[in-house]
Amino acid sequence: MRELLDREQLLSWWDGKVHRLLIDLAVALVFSGVLSTQATPWEFSLHFAVGVALLVRRRFPLVAAGASVALIALLLYLPPSWVALYSYARRYGSAPSTWVVGIVIITSGVTSNLIRYPDEPLFPTLLSIGVHSALYTVPAMLGLWLHQRQALLIGARERIERAERERALLTGRAVTEERRRIARELHDVIAHRASVMSLQAGALTLHAKDEGTAQTAEIIRENSAKALTELRGMLRVLREGPSDLSEAPTLAEIAELVRETGSGVRLSMPEELPSTTGSTGRAAYRVVQEALTNAAQHAPGASVSVVVEAGDELRVIVTNGPGAQASTAGPGYGLLGMRERVALAGGSLEVGPTADGGFRVSAVLPR
Repeated sequence: MRELLDREQLLSWWDGKVHRLLIDLAVALVFSGVLSTQATPWEFSLHFAVGVALLVRRRFPLVAAGASVALIALLLYLPPSWVALYSYARRYGSAPSTWVVGIVIITSGVTSNLIRYPDEPLFPTLLSIGVHSALYTVPAMLGLWLHQRQALLIGARERIERAERERALLTGRAVTEERRRIARELHDVIAHRASVMSLQAGALTLHAKDEGTAQTAEIIRENSAKALTELRGMLRVLREGPSDLSEAPTLAEIAELVRETGSGVRLSMPEELPSTTGSTGRAAYRVVQEALTNAAQHAPGASVSVVVEAGDELRVIVTNGPGAQASTAGPGYGLLGMRERVALAGGSLEVGPTADGGFRVSAVLPR
């Protein structure tokens, strides 16, 4: 029932537009002659049939033309033929069938006039034929002009859409080239520096004079190697486009991240971690990583707690107390990056100071 009462379904012949239906109703009532008070019942039925044909003239202009020719032949009533010729020219333009329809309509009018008034003098008859033919010039030319105008608008719209597609392709190509250029720069600069740092840390591990220095150097070397691995994945994404980052960190690696950060960080997380999508795991890991970095930068020496809760949603909370001293605030890109990453994963992020002067980061992510 809902489909039957759908307005666009009911008005499909009028492109779902109510005003077009109202216009066609008005045209059918005015030009069909159905409002004539002097028509006999038989004539009224003819006018009514022509009115129905005019009502569907947008979809079936040939039906309106045929009905108007029949009305001319039977009653010599011309107005419906004007509308029919306009509708046909408006639909098909200057096609050969339009000229055929126009000639048939004009010929039927002239022939019916000669048959109905056979005793008219020659000059009035010729004048009547000329006037009769001229009457059809206006609707025919109007229909042809509107058809051509619609064709020009369609062509212009297609050219605009084609230009937009081409611009989008050029923009995409430019973005790809820029991403590849950035990938080359990252590889030449950051990857080289990280490799040197990893090699130097490895050498320091082997030649350290005490065990504490060796352990610190080993941690530096391991983190440098991980940074290189993650950087290679990012470079592959920049070169080839979005893909499955199989080497990206996951939720299970948060424990190792906390362990590497130092003994001043307390971790609370379930023994059995829930299964999550790759984007959720990466987002949770990056939130913890950025929060720990910010705590070390802005509140050095402060106690830090990391809590991972798994329910219907995954909740990650990183809280640090007030530090012994505060370093100079950075540009704030870390919090912005966290917020964007959590939003892309479909979650929400809340950050702000705590009552004791510390700072709290809370991310809620879908599992």
